[in-house]
Amino acid sequence: MNDVFLIGAFTTPFARFPEVSFQALAAQAVEGVQRDAGLATLEGLGSVHFGNCAMHVFGQANIRGQVALTPLLQRGALPRNTPIINVEGGCATGSLALHGAFLAIASGGARLALAVGVEKTFVPDAAKLMSIFDQGIDQLAPDAWRAHFAAHAPACGVPFEPSPARILMLDVCALQAGWHMKTWGTTQEQLAFGASKNHAHGAKNPNAQYRKEMSVAEVLADKPVLGPFTRSMCAPISDGAAATLLCSAAHLETLPEETRRRALRLRTVTLAGGAPRGPGEESVTAVAARRAFAAAGLRPRDVDVAEVHDATSFAELAAVEALGFVKAGEGGPYVASGATALGGERPVNTSGGLVSKGHPLGATGLAMVHELALQLRGEAGARQVADAKVAVAENAGGLLTFDEALCAISVLTRP
Repeated sequence: MNDVFLIGAFTTPFARFPEVSFQALAAQAVEGVQRDAGLATLEGLGSVHFGNCAMHVFGQANIRGQVALTPLLQRGALPRNTPIINVEGGCATGSLALHGAFLAIASGGARLALAVGVEKTFVPDAAKLMSIFDQGIDQLAPDAWRAHFAAHAPACGVPFEPSPARILMLDVCALQAGWHMKTWGTTQEQLAFGASKNHAHGAKNPNAQYRKEMSVAEVLADKPVLGPFTRSMCAPISDGAAATLLCSAAHLETLPEETRRRALRLRTVTLAGGAPRGPGEESVTAVAARRAFAAAGLRPRDVDVAEVHDATSFAELAAVEALGFVKAGEGGPYVASGATALGGERPVNTSGGLVSKGHPLGATGLAMVHELALQLRGEAGARQVADAKVAVAENAGGLLTFDEALCAISVLTRP
């Protein structure tokens, strides 16, 4: 396989943008990643991999990327006749787009490939809003997973009582957190420490949806949501877009000196598919992580900085265990020790994570890579991790009972 280099990364701010169209968000992302790469044009672009989950709610179920990118094609910002490949993988959609671009370069099928994720999840209609997220679990045979969760609820110490007033994923996360707390002694205070840490990171990130520091006490005193979660432990509803631009080693040699200087090695984007399981069984994230580290020729202890999918603050504790940073059951004490904060042993979610930066589904995974690119280039400003050389992004989405439907692990290093 060919070596793959990341030469551009960009994210819009994440917020609620009811008046901003998909086309406008897509244009911001594509134009921004081109600027970041220092390229006058995107001549030679072999493919565009477009990620989105929710355009069907706005009336566009098919050819989403073609529709969102038409204005760029019309004015020549994207080369005419470039194939646009639409991908969807729940909350892992952005990383699935990155995976497609990675394979296009690694296989030799393209010398320059673009991954774009665009999402608008803020809609005033509550039923439509819930439908965006509820489509991430089987809607053809819902009785099976309802029975599965109800059967496991007593062992989790949390009743399974989903409500149309909240996103179903929160109920499942509450069950998972409850099982972890009963099994390993994880505490609500440890969850709150992780949330507080990420809100502190997000306060330093101009792209974050929430830019307010919160103490552990303030997180615990925030509005209760479900189980151990308060509002500030949960990702908000967000709109936004992000993009990355990849190229081959041979193409990199043809690019401007500044582009070559800032290029990073994308060692792998590894996928693993989930399977129905109980709360104590191995997760798809652990499987994907083992595969990714093997593909990259690295070990968990080599990682200097990580971005993980903390749709709730419990998910960060679970992720640091699944990635192999600590053993099962040690995620809570590890996070509460300050190890994952700026200045700690291995900073996690320096962007603020999903709970602070926001979570516009199809853009989330690519925004993670943008943050890691800043860190590896030494461009992260007040949230810079000293001398970061190896970075990992963990992005998972959809549900097959207690497992995510898909997990992607991306590993980036300095060349």
